[in-house]
Amino acid sequence: MTATLSPFATVGPSAHFVKSVMPTDPVQNLAVSMALAGLAFIITLIIGRPIVTFLRSQKLRKQVRSDGPQTHLVKTGTPTMGGVMVAVTVIVLTLVFNTVGRLSMLLPVGVLLATAILGALDDRLSLLGGKRGSGMSARGKMIWLIAVGVIAAIILYAPFPFGLGLHQIYIPFLGQFSIGLFYIPIAAIAIVATANAVNLTDGLDTLAGGTAAIAFVAYAIIAYRQGQLGVVTFCFTMVGALMGFLWFNAHPAQVFMGDTGSLALGAALATAAFMTGQWLLLPVVGAVFLAEAASVMLQVSWFKWTRKKQGEGRRIFRMTPLHHHFEMLGWSETQVTMRFWMLGMMAGIIGVALALVQL
Repeated sequence: MTATLSPFATVGPSAHFVKSVMPTDPVQNLAVSMALAGLAFIITLIIGRPIVTFLRSQKLRKQVRSDGPQTHLVKTGTPTMGGVMVAVTVIVLTLVFNTVGRLSMLLPVGVLLATAILGALDDRLSLLGGKRGSGMSARGKMIWLIAVGVIAAIILYAPFPFGLGLHQIYIPFLGQFSIGLFYIPIAAIAIVATANAVNLTDGLDTLAGGTAAIAFVAYAIIAYRQGQLGVVTFCFTMVGALMGFLWFNAHPAQVFMGDTGSLALGAALATAAFMTGQWLLLPVVGAVFLAEAASVMLQVSWFKWTRKKQGEGRRIFRMTPLHHHFEMLGWSETQVTMRFWMLGMMAGIIGVALALVQL
């Protein structure tokens, strides 16, 4: 099968003058992208052990909440900020292999870097005694995230040579439509929301990393269908790096990704989704992340409403985010993780199927 460039292809003007080091044939690009996933996996394995050792020596270790599941108390002292190994691998490989002739790929790399720095600052402050030992303020984190989302959205929308000139929505079975300036707030909100949703999902060993890898595979396939060669390569590079991270995050975890990884993964995933034009499928492909975030919002809203109306707050779930609810029901950590992975795989398959729908 030979993919053709779609209206959402983001080949910048520089591509006409500078030849990419990656193949221009879609099939060959796919093959090399998969090979880069393997290289990302190996690099992450190599740098992972020194990073874990360094984090442990710097006492960057997780403090488990006393009001969480009691089975998690054994995790106290496990190094966090492990997401740095994913960010470093992906940024280096993308800059080396996937930006020459594909300057549009500087956008997801920039988003990944900006949100990884935000997460690292928050992790470090919370672990080393920031304000009340709780890290950055919620307002400070949100301002940073919104700034990244808005800047990314403007770049996605702005015409060449200032941006990628995207302003469409693709609706399965109906086709594509221009939504004009509404594209900017929608893209910004989606990037911020996805970053927070993946952050909430990061609560069990391999849960966020595994479901994120599945989502990136789905969008790699979607990007291939859309003729988005750079996004294909970026997504597979992310998958390889995440597999390397999961080597160290496998239960019982030797390291957690922390906000350093989870915020960056969510923001980068949303950015890649918008670059394919198939961003409406993000809640489908990321159904696990959506469910995790929705459970928290429903719990908080219901508790506040019942406290106001009845004088006593009530809960819908035993504990949120959603994965803790199932732990409280008696599921083991590995059962929750594997079943959420299964749901993530099916969600990814459905998302790809909807993206392949032809009018």
